[in-house]
Amino acid sequence: MTQHVLFIVTNAAIIGPNNRKTGFFFAEVAHPFEVLDGAGIAVEFASVAGGWTPYDAYDQKDEAQKTFFESKAFRRLNRSRKLSEVDTADYDAILIPGGLGPMVDIARNTEVQRAVARSWTTGKFVSAVCHGPCSLLGVDLGDGVPFVRGKKLTSFSKKEEYDYARDDVPYELEDALRAEGADYSSTENWQPKVVVDGRLITGQNPASAGPMAKELLAALRNLS
Repeated sequence: MTQHVLFIVTNAAIIGPNNRKTGFFFAEVAHPFEVLDGAGIAVEFASVAGGWTPYDAYDQKDEAQKTFFESKAFRRLNRSRKLSEVDTADYDAILIPGGLGPMVDIARNTEVQRAVARSWTTGKFVSAVCHGPCSLLGVDLGDGVPFVRGKKLTSFSKKEEYDYARDDVPYELEDALRAEGADYSSTENWQPKVVVDGRLITGQNPASAGPMAKELLAALRNLS
């Protein structure tokens, strides 16, 4: 039976006081898509507003990115489903890619929080990479305890942000996750790191997107 993964992608095209161009970080969709689609996993796309999803940092020299850019899947992504019209319990996993865009419209969004909680409480996998773990902030499973409290995870680190977008982001994601009680860890800047804590799978940065998807794939295969 075919398994299904829902990517929840940003609609935000600009961020911060300097109106920095942003969106989803292209590799963080293209690399996981390559891993999952190549293994026969069905990938669908949703966003908070539905429809168009702006992107950042497309690199046509990266074969996985170029292939995705030219694919039918990329066209589907740009007609993404509206998240409020999707039940994440219908999918085996959700995956929230990063880029700076999620810090605008995915972080602390009630529809995203509901989607994460719904996925988790129905026994599905929750995965997020780079700035994507901002989707976990404020999630409450009904017990008043922050979802991330005590959970091992990673995300784009404060050290990385200092070299990348410190003046553009509204807060440091690492600090926000720690403040809600996450057991946060990271590695050297821009080096791959994936943390698996049961059904929660997170990656630190763009280099972690493919490896994170491979961990998610392995977890999905264990179900089948």
